[in-house]
Amino acid sequence: MRYLQYRQTEEIGYITIDNMQEFNTLTMALLEELDNLLKQIAKAREVKVVVFEGSDKVFCAGHSLREIESMTENEVLKLFQTCQTVMRTIRELPQLVISKVKKAAVAAGCQLVAASDMAIASEDAKFATPGINSGLFCSTPAVFLSRNIGRKKAVEMLFTGNLISAEEALQHGLVNKVVPPELLDIETEKLAKEVTKQSLNIIELGKRQFYQQINMEDFQALNYATEVIALNSKHPDAQEGIRAFFEKRQPVWTDSKTVI
Repeated sequence: MRYLQYRQTEEIGYITIDNMQEFNTLTMALLEELDNLLKQIAKAREVKVVVFEGSDKVFCAGHSLREIESMTENEVLKLFQTCQTVMRTIRELPQLVISKVKKAAVAAGCQLVAASDMAIASEDAKFATPGINSGLFCSTPAVFLSRNIGRKKAVEMLFTGNLISAEEALQHGLVNKVVPPELLDIETEKLAKEVTKQSLNIIELGKRQFYQQINMEDFQALNYATEVIALNSKHPDAQEGIRAFFEKRQPVWTDSKTVI
């Protein structure tokens, strides 16, 4: 049984979580399917942006408590290790990842939003890490949540389990933009296309540089960034981009099939 739908529109790939019988929960089978799909997308290099989307009722309800209850401790460990693998695959993907959140994103669903490079939400979206309400503290979602938003707000979400609105998520840095529900598709595509104008080679280089430097000490980060930008300057796409700037034309990237 397949739990994901994938479609490609020009240089944007859309992954739809399609497990509505279990409220789009991240079961072991779904996580394994997602990891395989992401790795196929990375290898093919046909798109520059990957968009995660849910259904009209829920983005993702996290892990399946029913599945966890039925597992041994070792099986639960394997489930969360598989989820960890997916998070690393997202981070190492050459493409940028955008979460498009129409409704609720809770627990590991909230983690998926936080682990994405960008996120856009409808005004109807809600976010929560409510595991504590079931006696299962959201330890793994806490990692990316606490790296997106301020410590006090993260603690509030993790220890109360309360939902926050899309506007609160925007205010605290969990999402980039909040739009009316009827504009969510249009605005997500617009944001994605701002990225697809760029070279995939340089998107990949920049994404790797960004996450490598972000937790370094300032001048350690600057030293690393200095080495990266020096190498970047001699990349064929950088040389083409600089020429295009001086010639007042659109660049033709080495990974482009047509002129952008």
